[in-house]
Amino acid sequence: MKQPIISISGIRGVLGESLTPDNIIRFAAAFAKYIGPKRIVLGRDGRLHGDMIEKIVESTLLMNGCQVINLGIAPTPTITLAVEALKADGGIAVTASHNPQEWNGMKFVNGSGVFLNAQENKDFLSHMEVTSGVIYGWEDVKHIEYYPTFYDYHIKKVLNIKTIDVKKIRKRKFKVLVDCVNSSGSIIVPELLKRLGCKVIKLDCDCTGIFTRRPEPVPENLARTMKAVKKSGADIGIIVDPDADRLVLITEKGKPYGEENTIVTVIKHIMKNSPRKRRIAAVNLSTTRAVDDVVAQHGGQLYKSPVGEINVIGKMKEHNAVVGGEGSGGVILREVHYGRDSLVGIAVILSELAEFNGTVSEYKNTLPQYVISKNKIDVNKVPADKIIKFIKRKFKGYPVNEEDGLRVDFEDSWMNFRKSNTEPIIRIISEAKTIDKAEALQMNIMNEINEFITGNVIEGVDNKWL
Repeated sequence: MKQPIISISGIRGVLGESLTPDNIIRFAAAFAKYIGPKRIVLGRDGRLHGDMIEKIVESTLLMNGCQVINLGIAPTPTITLAVEALKADGGIAVTASHNPQEWNGMKFVNGSGVFLNAQENKDFLSHMEVTSGVIYGWEDVKHIEYYPTFYDYHIKKVLNIKTIDVKKIRKRKFKVLVDCVNSSGSIIVPELLKRLGCKVIKLDCDCTGIFTRRPEPVPENLARTMKAVKKSGADIGIIVDPDADRLVLITEKGKPYGEENTIVTVIKHIMKNSPRKRRIAAVNLSTTRAVDDVVAQHGGQLYKSPVGEINVIGKMKEHNAVVGGEGSGGVILREVHYGRDSLVGIAVILSELAEFNGTVSEYKNTLPQYVISKNKIDVNKVPADKIIKFIKRKFKGYPVNEEDGLRVDFEDSWMNFRKSNTEPIIRIISEAKTIDKAEALQMNIMNEINEFITGNVIEGVDNKWL
C-alpha cells in the first residue's frame, strides 16, 4: 500500500491508493490526541469524495472526545478564520488544494487558525504511534455544531478592510467572470463580488465537485476560461483553486495577468494606502522582484522567508508586517487573518483597479516588468548538496541567500536553486526583465552543472553570460 505524501501543511494522496479509510482515521485520531478533547473546526473543498472523508474525520474526532464545528463545503481560508473567530482549539481542512480530481487530503490547523509549524507538526505526528481504539464512552460523545453560513462572517470581514474603498468599487460596476472550478469558492466568491456591486458571470461555480479541467490555476489549464472572459466582454476574470486560497486573474483581453502579479498588485495597494510606519511586507524567496520594486517605490520594508505559507506568516509576525504572500497567487493580510485568502486578494485588487480607473491590461503595464522561468536538472550521479556547493562557488562575489536552497541576486535578475525532498532533482527558478534573459541564465548554469557532473568543468570560470 502506498503512503500519502506528508508535508508541513498536512497529508495528500490518491483516494483508494495512498489515501485510505485506515490512514484517514489514523491521522484524524492523532490530531485529536494532539489537540485533546476540545473544539475542532472541520470543513472541506468540493471534491466528490470529500463528503465521505469528512464523515470519517468527523466520526473519528467524536470518538476521541472532541466537539466538532462543521462548516461543510468551505474554502480553506474560511476554515482557518473560523478557528480563530470561534475560539476553537484546532481545525482540519479536507482538501488536496490544486491537485487533480482523484486526490484528497487533510490540512491541520492550530488554535490560532494557522497551519502547524515544524515543531507543532512533529509533536502532532508523534501521536501516530498509538491511534486505535475508542478512548471515550458514549456518555462523553459531544454534539456536532453545524455552521454552513460562516462564509457570511468571512465576507463581512473582507468588506471591512481599511485600505479598500467599497463605494468606489461599487461605483465602477465591474463585469467579472469568475471560475471556481466547481469547488469550495463557488458560493462565497460570487457572493463577495455581488456585495461589491459587480455584475457576475459564473463559470464552473456549481459546487458539484466535478472539475472540468485540471484544477491548478495556471495558463495551460485556463484556455476555456480565458476565451470566456474575452467573449463575455468582462472587465476581468477571477479564478481560484479548489480550496480558494490562491487567486489568479485574466485581463479583459483574455490574457493571463500573471500569478506573480497578484501579490505585486496587493502589496502595491497596501503600501500606498497605509501610513509609512505600517508599510512592511513579507514574501518568500522565490517571489518576483517586482515586489521589491513596489515596496521600495513607497518607502516600505520587505522581508523574505523560505517557501511555504507558514514560513511567510512567521516572517510577518517577526517583523510586524501588515501584508505578505507568495508568487503562486497567495495573499495574506494581517488585518483579516494570518493565512492565504483569495477573497482578500479579490477585494484589494478591485479597490486598486477602481482607483486606477483604467483596464486591467493597462494597469498591468504600470507594474515592474519581469519574467520568471522554471526548470529542473536531474542529479542522480552526483549528490545534490555537492552541486549546490559548486553553484555557490560559481557565483562567489554575488549576494547569496541560503535560507531556502540557494538564491543569487544580480543587478536586474536573480536565480534560486532548491533540491527536491522527494526526487533526485534540483529545481531552478530564474527571473529577468525578458524571457530570453531568464532562460539564458538557466541554460548556461545548467550546462555548467552538467559539465561538473561529467567532470569536464573548469572551476573559477568567469560567468560572462551574466
